[in-house]
Amino acid sequence: MSIWLLLGIGVSLVIIALIAIFVIIYNNFIRLRRDIDRAWANIDVILKQRHDELGKLIEVCKAYMKYERGILEKLTELRSQWMKASTRDEQTKIANEISRAIKELFAVAENYPKLRANENFLQLQERISGLENELADRREFYNDCVTSYNIRLQSIPDLIVAKLMKLKPMELFKVAEEEKKDVEIKFE
Repeated sequence: MSIWLLLGIGVSLVIIALIAIFVIIYNNFIRLRRDIDRAWANIDVILKQRHDELGKLIEVCKAYMKYERGILEKLTELRSQWMKASTRDEQTKIANEISRAIKELFAVAENYPKLRANENFLQLQERISGLENELADRREFYNDCVTSYNIRLQSIPDLIVAKLMKLKPMELFKVAEEEKKDVEIKFE
């Protein structure tokens, strides 16, 4: 065999290997992006369920909490804003505000013994608390997906493919500063 034939075969194998590596990395980025989209869709499902359950909770609470209309009106307004939100950032911000308002509502409800004993309220409170826990789990999964994606964007050789695909880092789901504060409970 001639040296040129061996060299040609060697170069061909290197090119085939580089193409294979490119395709594998490309497909991994596509999978990661779809995982992020799926994780966000799962968050969206929980937010929608919470949205539906909040309406029921607000109606039950209205009968008891005649003097606490502010929190109920705030929750009603936030529900409307969430339905109109068009971007993930807007939805995230409003979802964080709703979580804070729910904590306030449950804290205020402590002042209403009849409300706390009401079976409908207890069921709805338990359902919404469960949804909040599930939402926290899904946010964590979303952030795991985004973190994996962002790490791959900065890793070699993935970095080269990411630049060719013009991929940009994605934002983590962040909790608003207000949500990190304790809920103030007032006993009057």
